[in-house]
Amino acid sequence: MWRYLKRMIIGKPLKTLDEGGMHLTKFKALALLSSDALSSVAYGPETITTVLVGLSAAALWYSIPIAGVVLILLLAITLSYRQIIHAYPGGGAYMVASANWGRNGGLVAGGSLLVDYMLTVAVSTTSGTEAITSAVPALYPYSVPIAIVIVFLIMAMNLRGMSESANILTVPVYFFVVALFITIGWGLFNIMTGNIEFHAPTPVGTAVPGVSIFLLIRAFSAGSSSLTGVEAISNAVPNFNAPRSKNAAATLSIMSFILACFFAGVIFLSFYLGIMPNEHATVLSQIGSAVYGGHGVGYYLLQVSTALILAVAANTGFSAFPILAYNLAKDKFMPHAFMDRGDRLGYSNGIISLAVGAVILILIFHGKTTDLIPLYAVGVFVPFTLSQSGMIIHWFRTREGFWLGKSFINLIGALISLLLVVALFWQHFEKVWPYIIIMVLLLMLFHKIHEHYKKVAEQLRVAAKSTVQIKDFDGATVIVLVSNVTKVTAGAINYARSIGDYVIAMHISFDENPGKEHKTANEFKAEFPDVRFVDIHSSYRSIAAPTLRFVDVIAKRAAARNYSTTVLVPQFVPKHPWQMALHNQTSLRLRGLLNSRENVIVSTYSYHLKE
Repeated sequence: MWRYLKRMIIGKPLKTLDEGGMHLTKFKALALLSSDALSSVAYGPETITTVLVGLSAAALWYSIPIAGVVLILLLAITLSYRQIIHAYPGGGAYMVASANWGRNGGLVAGGSLLVDYMLTVAVSTTSGTEAITSAVPALYPYSVPIAIVIVFLIMAMNLRGMSESANILTVPVYFFVVALFITIGWGLFNIMTGNIEFHAPTPVGTAVPGVSIFLLIRAFSAGSSSLTGVEAISNAVPNFNAPRSKNAAATLSIMSFILACFFAGVIFLSFYLGIMPNEHATVLSQIGSAVYGGHGVGYYLLQVSTALILAVAANTGFSAFPILAYNLAKDKFMPHAFMDRGDRLGYSNGIISLAVGAVILILIFHGKTTDLIPLYAVGVFVPFTLSQSGMIIHWFRTREGFWLGKSFINLIGALISLLLVVALFWQHFEKVWPYIIIMVLLLMLFHKIHEHYKKVAEQLRVAAKSTVQIKDFDGATVIVLVSNVTKVTAGAINYARSIGDYVIAMHISFDENPGKEHKTANEFKAEFPDVRFVDIHSSYRSIAAPTLRFVDVIAKRAAARNYSTTVLVPQFVPKHPWQMALHNQTSLRLRGLLNSRENVIVSTYSYHLKE
């Protein structure tokens, strides 16, 4: 049943040679990898105005110069990541930091991005839910369940493969791009023709009492959340069509240009129209209402497109997280399971892990986007700082091309990113302090995993063929676990006698049916008089504990005689997979427990049913 359900959800398996067909064109890559960055204009500009109007409505004009600084940072980050794409294709901030700041620097960058991609999914889905509830207020009480459902729908879409998910995403992403360009363009046209009047509380340049550098830094750090997601393309270079680096760099430039136009347009319109943050209607919703003259067709198309791109913006995390997890696993800092490809050639374990992590974050923060954004911004600007400063080291080491000019670009980006990290901790410490604890725990986990893999490699490594010692046993002891006397038992005992010098049948009996233990013993002795039968009584209905104790005793005695010990677990296999649900899985649980025993071989005897 599970196999058929799996095929229905993710489709038929693909051959490894089909991987080339899963690579992305620039058109598809823009839809797949830019949804997070482009969707951030739905909440990034709003966070700036929220901070400013906290002082007074007159301070709203400061959003214009703050937006200018954010756009300068966007330019520096874009130029920097174009360099990273060519210098470290497919590695992103993790590879740059590892190569130039050492292992711990790379792990901080990698760990930050892992958490940030989970936050990307959480923020995107909760923001999309807010857009939905803004248009349909009756759904507001169900915000958290709606966000969780969206996460699992996007997870299922990504399990079907990158190319297929890109086909699906082209519609909402380009729908939003067209809808917002039309909205901004129509708004500017109406302003120029005088159809929309100036409604800002104060004009640009008005002195506002109480404005401080601390307030401006707080607003800047909040608004810089619009730049999250820019780095995703640098982590996904291997997914592009050849020439990969060139196509990835071009896609990054196109995405950054569109993002700059959207961010500047939304900031200007919100200022000109005098729009104030409202917990029941987003800034973008209010802009749409003002531009289109109410809640008409244009307004609802904008809201639908916003909800769609915010919902699918989580896909950027689903595209980048598995590749980053793969790189960390390849370097032995994460479980090797993250290197395994699924049926559709994607890194399924990374996709599923990301979805589970995002759902946990949504539940912890009760689906509140505003509570997630500061932690989200820290998670991305720490890697920004490490990668751009790392590129400065890279250029001074390699001195390739116009390296001084490139270093200067990286320096600007690194300094502004560092300022943002400091500002976020300074101004939003009550919301970002978990980052410190999370990173300490992640670094400890990374090193623990790496240490384990090193120890395993040392123990399994063959130093020289001449030094390999193979132990010669004098005989073999085989323990057969017996539930009752059936064809499965008979087959298992006969097989045990063919491979063992000393065969023991072990049975566990309970208080519930005291006569059954004697009946089973008599039936077994009548069938196999030459095999030792051991009945162990369990007053607490436990099979596992008595079995382990008995196996430990026999294995110790066998070792003293230089005998090997094998535990044979009989089981029957139904003809149809769905029939497995009708039977208990005792044999499966016992094999799992017995595998923990040293110097004990666990084997399975399977009897296949006809009907």
